[in-house]
Amino acid sequence: MVRVCCDDVVSDPTVVLTHVVCLLPDWATGYGPVFEDQPVDTIYPEESPEAKITMSCRARAHPPATYRWRLNSTDIDLDGDNHFTLVGGNLVISDPIKNKHVGRYACVASNDYGALVSREATVQFGYLDFFSSEEREAVYVKEGQGAVLLCAPPPHYPDELSFRWILNEFPIFIPLDKRRFVSQTTGNLYISKVDSSDSGNYSCFVSSPSIAKSVFSKFIPLVPLAERPIRKYPADIKVKFPDTSALVGQNITLECFALGNPIPQIRWRKMDGELPSNHEVSMAGAHLHLYNVQYEDEGTYECEALNSKGKDRHRAQWTESISSTERDISSDYTMSCVASGKPKPHIRWLKDSYQYEKHNLTFSGLTFEDSGMYQCIAENRHGVIYANAELRVIACPPTFEHNPVRRNLAAKNGRVVIECRPKAAPKPSLSWSKGTELLFNSTRSESGLLILAYSCTPVSNRLHCIAKADTFCHLFSPEATKITLAPSNTDVKVGESTSMQCAASHDSTLDITFVWTLDGRAIDFDREGSHFERSSGELLIKNAHLNHAGRYTCTAQTPVDNVTAAADLVVRGPPGPSGGVRVDDIKEKSVRLTWSRGTDNHSPISRYTVQFRDFFSQEDWRDATTYVEGNAETATVLDLFPWTEYEFRVIATNTLGTGEPSSPSPKVTTLEAVPVVAPSDIGGGGGTSRELTIKWTPVQPQYYYGRNFGYIIAFKPKNDLEWMKVTVADPQARHYVHKDPSIPPSTEFLVKVKAFNIKGEGPYSLTAVIYSAQDVPSEVPVSVEAKALSASEAIVWWLPVTQHAVDGYQVSTSCVHEQKHFLRRSDLNTNQTKLENMKPGSQYLIEVRAFNAAGFGPPSQHVQIHTKKAPPSRPPKIIGKKLKGTSVNIAWEHVEPLANESTIDGYKVLYRQAGYSTGVLYTTDKRFIDLPIHKKGDYVVEVRAHSKGGDGAVAQIRISGNTSIAPNKGTMQLFRSGSCVSLLLEHGVL
Repeated sequence: MVRVCCDDVVSDPTVVLTHVVCLLPDWATGYGPVFEDQPVDTIYPEESPEAKITMSCRARAHPPATYRWRLNSTDIDLDGDNHFTLVGGNLVISDPIKNKHVGRYACVASNDYGALVSREATVQFGYLDFFSSEEREAVYVKEGQGAVLLCAPPPHYPDELSFRWILNEFPIFIPLDKRRFVSQTTGNLYISKVDSSDSGNYSCFVSSPSIAKSVFSKFIPLVPLAERPIRKYPADIKVKFPDTSALVGQNITLECFALGNPIPQIRWRKMDGELPSNHEVSMAGAHLHLYNVQYEDEGTYECEALNSKGKDRHRAQWTESISSTERDISSDYTMSCVASGKPKPHIRWLKDSYQYEKHNLTFSGLTFEDSGMYQCIAENRHGVIYANAELRVIACPPTFEHNPVRRNLAAKNGRVVIECRPKAAPKPSLSWSKGTELLFNSTRSESGLLILAYSCTPVSNRLHCIAKADTFCHLFSPEATKITLAPSNTDVKVGESTSMQCAASHDSTLDITFVWTLDGRAIDFDREGSHFERSSGELLIKNAHLNHAGRYTCTAQTPVDNVTAAADLVVRGPPGPSGGVRVDDIKEKSVRLTWSRGTDNHSPISRYTVQFRDFFSQEDWRDATTYVEGNAETATVLDLFPWTEYEFRVIATNTLGTGEPSSPSPKVTTLEAVPVVAPSDIGGGGGTSRELTIKWTPVQPQYYYGRNFGYIIAFKPKNDLEWMKVTVADPQARHYVHKDPSIPPSTEFLVKVKAFNIKGEGPYSLTAVIYSAQDVPSEVPVSVEAKALSASEAIVWWLPVTQHAVDGYQVSTSCVHEQKHFLRRSDLNTNQTKLENMKPGSQYLIEVRAFNAAGFGPPSQHVQIHTKKAPPSRPPKIIGKKLKGTSVNIAWEHVEPLANESTIDGYKVLYRQAGYSTGVLYTTDKRFIDLPIHKKGDYVVEVRAHSKGGDGAVAQIRISGNTSIAPNKGTMQLFRSGSCVSLLLEHGVL
């Protein structure tokens, strides 16, 4: 089956009559694949969280196309590889593997008319490794000379990287100017003339936009070496652009930068003519940008660097690549494919996705076998382009079934074009008639278009297009649409509302709509309904914002014509942010700021407010002390702290309000100065014998004012004339201890402290009076006595010493059998103390000594005591409970102490309300007791043995108020808590 376009001519009518029948309408509407979406080169980041790659492919075809894919010219087996999935025409690669899925992909779309191969697209894996962890060597450069810091980016793909440099810490990026330049080709940092301010640690910051990853190198120290006088050097170009190739329509950038002192100037020129009009120079001359390059931009370009000591030049060329043209199909048909480029492109052909053997596609008398999808592929080292065409050969008589001549509308006094395009092969001859009259005086194109250039009257006219088949159309000429009420220019403030009117007259038989645009963009009333509303032709603008200012255009539109009218909306509001805040003339307590004016939003700027924040208040912006006259764009900031890092911003104000602040300025550090703040809270005294301890509160860091900050301490005895001085280099130091064996104890001293830094010494603090340390006590406590109170307690007392310099006493005890030593300190005014937690039945040695801040005095003579035996460990056994009127009798058995326990002296009975720890305590040497019965509440009776060693274990019984006791009824429970054994009696109701 041979198919060509209807507009093509089958050169041999015999072929048409012999081999071709007229095609059915549904067949005639079919066509081969036409790509609407083709795969594109894809870079898959190796660290991507989305573990899939999607290659797009979509073709328009009738019947619909089927798809298959090729990898490196080999068909992909979609059923045999679970990494590949076909979704529509798209190829999805799941869990991609680098050594398996990198390559050239192409999509093949097919239907009954043939097959078409998409352009090839590559899949590559993108990565950006980390810099080496090895330390970078320092770069030493004399002041006035140029310096180059090498970036040496780590392994990566793709090649396109973005480079910046960090100074000292992230994110302080080096600003680029005529003295400093970063090559976006190598990443190297170039400094044309080094000065002392360039000292610091530099790091190369590399970003890969394709995979959204950034890394930075180890620091490279740059050390400027002072040289006086500073020598001058001629310009020396270090950044040179190579011979460059570019595609037509592309943008390119050429780099050029030179070292030298004075700082060189960069100039560009084209050797064979003027620089193209589409060029731009930036980065203080280091970049030449050429936009949308064309053939005529080809040539030799020169970069010249010059200063007062000399000049340097560099030249290179660039070329452009292929473009393509296409030729129409005809009966005796030659399929032409012409591509131009440098170098000359190689051309190959595909038919239905396979290599076509013929090299000269000239057809003499088309046959059925010539039908199909043809592709011309032109490629050189710059790339590849595709030209696609379908060759379809058909034959049929003229028919208007698929493209009838339609009813037309035209404005009065306007111009109308009527289309007549029957389906036919070979091409038919066409003629036009109006009623029964053939038309000759109108413009008629060979393609079947009838153009009526004369005035149409507002009546229906019947036109007749004759092409071996007849069709008719009607021409109707309504009244033209006119704007009757045009919008007018409007002026509002931010937050106000306004409206624009628009009305038009039009033919009553036609519908009219009004379309509003802002600066050429149609207003989306659904998405922007909070600010825009329309009613017929009126536009309401609500709560106007600054971005709502612009040119509003109203279009009155009918099916046959449209007219427009426009007006401007001015929105006045607070100023926009200022730009480019720069800091210079840096002094100890002031700097000078300059900035560029932001937009005033149609209300003159009346004043500026300057704000700052420093290293010590990271997020706290404060108003600076400065004076800005009206709308000036420079100011001097006063009352700053020396040797402090600052950044500044500027806020503009007009009569409508205060605008947004500018971006912060680069951080700067004020110059160093002599300290003016002295330490506070001078005091001290005490310490060990023969010492003088001096204390103070350190100066806050913002008052250091310079490097090498420290303190100078001056002190002397009250009646001496000469001050002794010492230096403490630690800025955070809080005390100093002066040791001197000749210092008398408790001597009155005068002390004062001041700060110093590299610039000098500050003022002294107020003078304070302190005393040197005391001597340790020399007296021995006498009349020391001790007595054991129980198995675990004893009391010690003594006569106090007569010396005044005593802060307290230390009591030491040691257990003779265990060689354990215990210490206890007493207050100054106490000459006795109680000892606890001693071991029962043990012998102790006790001594006492006085102490003060200087230390401990000599010990007293030892005193010996023997603690009592332990109290009974077994609780009494409660054996009786009898009711006696309003009292209850509780009886228990006698407790027999163990051999290591104290003899029983009697019993203690605690009678308390349940839930309380205190009550009435009774003592008795008997083995029973009568207790009153309370009318309400539960009560607990606790019974324990008493001895010289202390109280023994406890037995308990609970008694309920207003109850009777049933003798010998109940349950006894024994429970232990540590060494204490208690007896709880549970019983029935009395």
